[in-house]
Amino acid sequence: MIKIREGDVDIGANASAEGGAEDETVEEGEMIVNNVVYSFRLQSSGFDKKGYMSYIKGYMKAIKEHLTAINSPRLEQFQAKAQTAVKKILENFGDYEFYVGESMNPEGMVLLLNYREDGVTPYFTLWKDGLKSQKV
Repeated sequence: MIKIREGDVDIGANASAEGGAEDETVEEGEMIVNNVVYSFRLQSSGFDKKGYMSYIKGYMKAIKEHLTAINSPRLEQFQAKAQTAVKKILENFGDYEFYVGESMNPEGMVLLLNYREDGVTPYFTLWKDGLKSQKV
């Protein structure tokens, strides 16, 4: 989580190393936002269980077709682990917030945001085989 102020530019400094994290008060004009959601301009999306199941079936099919097309050795591992992962997601469905990319591409991956046991620390769940690596 980061503090932002309208018009400020984040230069990527490590606030915890610079001692900036002690002051957790939010001043007027500031907001505390999830840095991943903010930086990647993710858009919040809503799903009910039925809608998510419909989406995930299509998405899993697309991933399977992609892995088959590139003759990936990960296909069997993906098929084995995907069902278990979907089952776990559905068991905890109410705990997740759903995000999509700025383009709102219906064929793109839906990112799942949840919080650790402390209720404060956020983490995202993504499908490894749905990501493309990119040199920076």
